[in-house]
This record gives sequence, C-alpha cells and structure tokens, in this order.
Amino acid sequence: MIKKTEEKRNAIALRKQGKTYSEILRAIPVAKSTLGIWLKDAKLSKAENQKFTEAKRLASLRGGQAKKKQRIEKQQDIFSKAKLDIGALSDKELFLMGVIMYWAEGAKEKEHHPGSQLQFSNMDSKMIQIFLIWLFRVCKIHKNMIVFNIFLHQTHKAKVEEVRQFWSKITGFPIESFSAVYWKKNKLKTNRKNVHEKYHGVLKIKVKKSSDLVRKLSGWSEGIFEKIVN
Repeated sequence: MIKKTEEKRNAIALRKQGKTYSEILRAIPVAKSTLGIWLKDAKLSKAENQKFTEAKRLASLRGGQAKKKQRIEKQQDIFSKAKLDIGALSDKELFLMGVIMYWAEGAKEKEHHPGSQLQFSNMDSKMIQIFLIWLFRVCKIHKNMIVFNIFLHQTHKAKVEEVRQFWSKITGFPIESFSAVYWKKNKLKTNRKNVHEKYHGVLKIKVKKSSDLVRKLSGWSEGIFEKIVN
C-alpha cells in the first residue's frame, strides 16, 4: 500500500510537471486505468495547466519532426534505389526516349499546314537537356539549326535577364540565342509551387528545315504504338 501511495504521489507530481500519460506510464509502470483514477482528482493550477499544454505542444512537435525525418529518409532511400534500376542506356533506348518525349510534348504536323518544323516546348530543364542531347546524338542536328523561344508570364518581366541566363546555362548556348521572349498575358491561376524564384517560363526548341524529321517522328511514334498494342 505504501508503494502504491508513493507511486500515486509521484504520478501526480509528474502530471503537474506537464508530463503526458505515456511519459508517466514509462516512469511508473501501472495500469492505464489505475493512472486515470489517480489523476482524476489531481487538480492543476492555471500555471500547471499552461505548462501541461506547452509540454503537449512540444511533444507533438517532436513527434511531427520525427515522422518528417522518417519520411525524408524513406523517400531518399526509395529515390536512390530507383536510380540504380536504370543502369546504362543504349543508343536504341535513347532513340525511343526522344520519340516518346516528342510524341508527348512536340508540335505535330497538321493536314491543313504541311511542312511544319520541329517544335518542342517544356519548362522542365532536365527534359530540355535530354531532348537537345537526343537531337544532337540521334538526329545529328547541328547547333546552328536550333532556334529558341522563351514564353514567360508578364508578371515576371523584371527577371527576364535572369531567365535568359538560366536557359543559356542549361542548354550550353550563348545568351544571345535567347533574345526572343514572348509574354503570356492570361491571368495567372495555378497551384504550381514554382511560379516565383524557381519559375523560368517555358522554353521552345525549334529546328530549321525539319519538316521531314517531323514526318519521321510521326512514323516512329506510330511504329512504337503498333509494336506495343498489336
């Protein structure tokens, strides 16, 4: 009985220090129902209540930080292992990648507008880099055949030089290659998180005298479709 009385006194003291049920039970191993009975009549002063509330907030914060750390570590582990799944890429795989990219993001030749040139647009700098490598290595396009257009929302006029420098660095082309900037005037309504410091607009890659290449791309993409579907 003396032991139980001492445990009860210690439990109440811990509660007044702002400890949670879980923290008290780790220090005093009794049934949770018993602890509940002991603490039911333990009235906390205003100062003690404030201390308890703050302790709960800090405990919740620590728990949230621990979960965030676990999530980040898990995410990084999955990411690292997934990268290893790729391995070396063959020339054929690079060829197919470029065709699929253009199929998804490139301009297609229209029946009412034959002879269209190759045009590929994207705001993802890594995709732009891969597509340029595809043009150079697979299609043997010379750099002097490439033309760039930047499409930037008018609310970002103040950073146009920064945007030009960004795309120059990404592509390896001189900044003079990015003189053509077109302003998007529609009202900006988006849930994207990259519309401020990370926003560099959309870059369009055009290839001069490339209507035959556009027709080849149409045939290549249809060939991929038939091999998979049929």
